[in-house]
Amino acid sequence: MSTSTEAQVNKLLERGLYDLWYPICPSDFVKEKPVSMRRLGYKLALWRDAGGVIRALEDHCPHRGAPLSMGVNLGDRLACPYHGIEVRCDGQVTKVPASPGCTLEGTRATRSFHVLDAHGAIWLYNSRSYVETPPPLNLPEELTSPEWSSFQCYVEWRGDYRYVADNVMDPMHGTFVHKQSHSMSEGDISAKFQLRRTEHGFMFEKAGQRGVNFDWTEWCDTDLHWMRLAIPYPKTGGPGGPFTIIGSYTPIVENVAAVFHWRLRKVSGWQRNTWRFLYKNRLEARHWVVLEQDRVMLESMEPDANQREHLYEHDVGVSRLRRHKQSLAQKQITAARQAAESKAAAAIPAAADAATAKA
Repeated sequence: MSTSTEAQVNKLLERGLYDLWYPICPSDFVKEKPVSMRRLGYKLALWRDAGGVIRALEDHCPHRGAPLSMGVNLGDRLACPYHGIEVRCDGQVTKVPASPGCTLEGTRATRSFHVLDAHGAIWLYNSRSYVETPPPLNLPEELTSPEWSSFQCYVEWRGDYRYVADNVMDPMHGTFVHKQSHSMSEGDISAKFQLRRTEHGFMFEKAGQRGVNFDWTEWCDTDLHWMRLAIPYPKTGGPGGPFTIIGSYTPIVENVAAVFHWRLRKVSGWQRNTWRFLYKNRLEARHWVVLEQDRVMLESMEPDANQREHLYEHDVGVSRLRRHKQSLAQKQITAARQAAESKAAAAIPAAADAATAKA
């Protein structure tokens, strides 16, 4: 890979791959009054219409660039606070009060985004260009099945969101960073690891040790990148089997990450009530301690730490994940370049025909 291509790949990964769903904030961050937030290289304006449906536009009025998030919620559109320009949720300008009938009216002049409110989070489809219909939001079973009970955990960390994924794809760190945890104090301090394919990605796991510590991580791609792991509970953790975590991570701006974890157990009936009571009254505080240990470690690392590494066997999962994402980024960059070249090539005959006709 050339130096320029490598820089392009890194830049794309830094702001977030295209054509994927990302969780951008908890559901209760967005109400009827428009709010502004930065995610995935964009400044976004988000609001709810009268029916509670989430809407999203780039927070930029096409007239003079004023923030639409400071404007008036008109249901399926926002009225810019500067000159009253009305922009619909699909990006089309529907009204220019000061100059009715001007050429701006009827144009799709603002970038719009497909967004969904599901399982306690707002999800945004980061398409390279506008698409009429995005792919379905294909979430893991743990978030959609009534057999599972969950609690959402959302934090914002100073650091590249890719470092968070690296951390989760590193089961070995649990034995050291979290060695005082009630659920990660057991198991060998050394281990052999293996990679194996799964339906939607791959699993990186300790060979010969399962259900003892943080022993494995699965990375999945379902038009949404997410990770799954399980941590064994002692009997004092109540009913429900292993404590499962689903994670997904989104860049806010450079070196700031939106970190989503859903903490789950497969429980029903009285066991569900017992688990939820135990979690809120005893276990949640312990899990926040574990998460805080990760935060302190990652935020203390230099932004270029991954450029000065000496990886070994325990880091095969991290290496595999990075290579895969680099490959995805390379494909997207190549596809964009080829599309631009095709468009330019098609424009040459059209320009020649126009010149001939004029002559």
